[in-house]
Amino acid sequence: MTMHPTHAALWPLAVYLVAVIGLIASMIVISFFLGQKHKDRLTGEPYESGIMPTGSARGRFDIKFYIVAMFFVIFDLESVFIYAWAVSVRETGWAGYFEVLIFIGILMAGLVYLWRIGALDWGTSGRLGKRGADAK
Repeated sequence: MTMHPTHAALWPLAVYLVAVIGLIASMIVISFFLGQKHKDRLTGEPYESGIMPTGSARGRFDIKFYIVAMFFVIFDLESVFIYAWAVSVRETGWAGYFEVLIFIGILMAGLVYLWRIGALDWGTSGRLGKRGADAK
């Protein structure tokens, strides 16, 4: 009995899947038996970087922090595309060069737009700050 070509290609994946699940299960079982079994009063307390937490973890942050983080993620992700272009610059030739120039131009237009509407201003002198002051 011969195997169909797709079945022949799937058996390494099945072996890999079984090996991964077996490795994970063995790590969990071994850590259960070899891990520490004590329950102190402070074991369940959060502790980060040597500083004990004070107050609630439900603190409110200004929306500006989230906006800056979102801008960072957007522009950082775009740099990954530019890096991929830089790796394949010889294969893409002049067409790829002009395409990446258009791509960077669109990114710059977006940055200028954010700058013009005041999304990057943290003070009250920006356009968004003036609108907020007028709304009061």
